[in-house]
Amino acid sequence: MAKTLPELRTQIDALDVELLALLNQRANLAHEVGEIKRLDGSAVFRPDRETQVISQLQARNPGPLKDQNLAVIWREIMSACRALEAPQRVAYLGPAGTFSEQAAIQFFGASMARVLCVSIDEVFRATAAGSAEFGVVPIENSSEGVISRSLDLMLNSPLHIIGETSFLVRHNLLRLSPMLNNIEAVYAHPQALAQCQDWLSTHLPDAERRAAPSNAEGARLAATNPAWAAIASERAGSEFGLHVTSHAIQDDAFNRTRFAVICLPQTMIAPLATGKDCVSLIVSVPNKPGAVHDLLVPLKKHGVSMTRFESRPARSGQWEYYFYIDLQGHPSQPPVSAALEELRSLCAYYKVLGTYPITD
Repeated sequence: MAKTLPELRTQIDALDVELLALLNQRANLAHEVGEIKRLDGSAVFRPDRETQVISQLQARNPGPLKDQNLAVIWREIMSACRALEAPQRVAYLGPAGTFSEQAAIQFFGASMARVLCVSIDEVFRATAAGSAEFGVVPIENSSEGVISRSLDLMLNSPLHIIGETSFLVRHNLLRLSPMLNNIEAVYAHPQALAQCQDWLSTHLPDAERRAAPSNAEGARLAATNPAWAAIASERAGSEFGLHVTSHAIQDDAFNRTRFAVICLPQTMIAPLATGKDCVSLIVSVPNKPGAVHDLLVPLKKHGVSMTRFESRPARSGQWEYYFYIDLQGHPSQPPVSAALEELRSLCAYYKVLGTYPITD
């Protein structure tokens, strides 16, 4: 005989009480771990350990919870437990409602202490100066390529990458009115404007496109004038009281943005190997025939896969370039270590940006 709705609700209420008790038991154990870490001076936050915990739970997940939902739940549990010691101060591009904020929450959980910045440059400055322990910056978009400013700042920054996160980006047209007519200007970050250019040309050919420091700042501006609109997330729309006039206006249905998590080496050393890792580098080579080809030889020799290869002008006036490279693996693995050592010997400039777990 099927259970009645009151019976099901009673069972759920009882399970919630059990879950609450178990969560508090976990929090007490996490607090004890935090005390041990405080005494021996080790880091409170270990992204490699958290990735391992989630992966182990996903491997044992009987369902019906989906693995990605389980990851979100446990990320928040671990974030709340860490916050009992001290919430991580995380800098990212503000104001509230940006995709950078979404990335920070996805990586650290909502219990972090938020340091909102007006530019990517300020995220780097705040993190390097210690105003924030960690920074979150966009580094690559699947339709528009690398975020040039982030890569340029990596070159001379003392910060290194200790993690990454990515997600599908859904751009929405927001404004005070739910209607699409009488729009004079559209505000958004230049990357968002580029990612929606076909839609804008088709549906708002006469509207002026105006660059904003962030999509959320564009939403804030759109909230001040009924003739203005913004391209931003639904979260930003809720933050500033705007209607979603048109949903998912990005030209690429699978538009995805990747974010790097950065910090000073003294805040956190490179995470240990998880079995699914990445090494990010910046290199330059002498300007001679075959020099770029030579970079690939150590990788092929030692069987190391390259997942990204980007060039940026060195701004020396000599047509020289820096190359940004992502490799699969961890320096603790002998093939990766050997490939990196040989690669370094070929380079006029060589810098490891970071070693960190890869996220799906």
